[in-house]
Amino acid sequence: MSVTKEVRKQHDETVEKISTTVLKFYERGEKFRIHHGSTNSTRQTATKGKHFVNTGPLSNILEVDKTRQTCLVEPNVPMDHLVISTLAYGLVPLVVMEFPGITVGGGFSGTSAESSSFKYGVFDRTISYIEMVLANGDITHCSEDDNADLFHGAAGAMGTFGVVTLLEVQLRPAKSYVQTSYHPVTSVADAVRTMRDFTADTSIDYLDGILFSKNQGAIIVGRLSDISKEDERVRTFSKAKDPWFYLHVQEMIRNQPNTISTESIPLAEYLFRYDRGAFWAARWAFDYFKTPFNSLTRRLLDGLMHTRVLYKAQDASSLSATQYIAQDLSLPFTQIGELIEHSIQYHNIWPLWLCPLKPTPHPTINPFPASGHGASDMLLNVGIWGPAPTKRRDEFVGINRDLEDKLMVLGGMKALYAHTFYTESEFWKIYDREWYNALREKYGATSLLSVYDKVKGDFDVKKDIRDRVLDVRPLGGAYGVLKAIRYRYSGEYRQIRRDSPL
Repeated sequence: MSVTKEVRKQHDETVEKISTTVLKFYERGEKFRIHHGSTNSTRQTATKGKHFVNTGPLSNILEVDKTRQTCLVEPNVPMDHLVISTLAYGLVPLVVMEFPGITVGGGFSGTSAESSSFKYGVFDRTISYIEMVLANGDITHCSEDDNADLFHGAAGAMGTFGVVTLLEVQLRPAKSYVQTSYHPVTSVADAVRTMRDFTADTSIDYLDGILFSKNQGAIIVGRLSDISKEDERVRTFSKAKDPWFYLHVQEMIRNQPNTISTESIPLAEYLFRYDRGAFWAARWAFDYFKTPFNSLTRRLLDGLMHTRVLYKAQDASSLSATQYIAQDLSLPFTQIGELIEHSIQYHNIWPLWLCPLKPTPHPTINPFPASGHGASDMLLNVGIWGPAPTKRRDEFVGINRDLEDKLMVLGGMKALYAHTFYTESEFWKIYDREWYNALREKYGATSLLSVYDKVKGDFDVKKDIRDRVLDVRPLGGAYGVLKAIRYRYSGEYRQIRRDSPL
């Protein structure tokens, strides 16, 4: 699949329009945000006003180069559409975000660590080239050989250097299945040790883990394969009758606590295995509405349990901003035990997700080993996602700030897609402000919002009447459900599902 003149012309015309819009903001000295029509962030983001640059039309795959094993992609292409397009050529991206609606541009500008990140790092480390509209409207290109400082600085920086309009994604040969093994662990120390050992095994393609409690968990190992063994069941997770992946893992280790179980999962099913239920976040919705949580209710409500629909409910209700803890914290392996003990003491949220990743070379906004905690060739991300043990906003903020303080003490860093509670001075004690500001000066990006401005939580802002009404249970949740139902049965969503590999 090569770029046609018509497709390239359409892309260039769209980028020129974006460039013109950005230039007008620049000339007026106005800051702007990027609007692309969807989000997989748990942060509250501004959605009102006129200071937006619309990148929605940039949603096409321009080229798949089978020889070079690369794909030329516009930023609003979601991961499931990217996967189905590359699988047609026997290829798959090196890192695939587990939620199908996450876009290529979002993965580059945010921080996306997934189960192949122990081999390749976060998603943006698998990008070899970008096209960008700078803050003054200039169109430029970045790679390891061209504007390399901007290429690395823009990765994970939340769009604060300009508007990314095209990316070249690295691919690898795909296979039909992922042979997936579940290795039971009986303690946090056991999980950390087992995970660390597996990161050195070059035969492994995918690696993550789930801790269901301090005494029960599984390290999940995946290897690409074209063969499904005759004695193994081919397991899927996308159908209404299928189990949610995390519940399936828990059942596997509960039924065989001393046995390593293995099964074959079709590649696309594996890559998006956490879509239904959004890992386990959707279980909170059942608790919120006091609805039984069992196989029957999950099946009846399945249409609302996919991440694209769940995010519509979240965005409408705003409940996750004040009632749900969502943190991804990356630390050296040696510090994981202390972090989890702290988590148990203060909010006791289970399950926890474990994902090893290669750190990004400093300077960067992405996770890297903090100074004073020793060099590390590998970090372990801990996903802490669950309802807060309080409904009071001040206590909710305090719990999250306490977690951030502990992370700083342990030499860890967080993914900035999630709730961020640092003060500005605290934030720049973690990240290299001098490097960041100098790079913004060099490329004329100081007229844009800074990365701190983009990710800070506005938890002290006085709520308007709408927000106060939605805070009343169950009005906020009910409003979110209504929005989700409307989206679920929209033509837009039906088209997305038709184009999806699941």
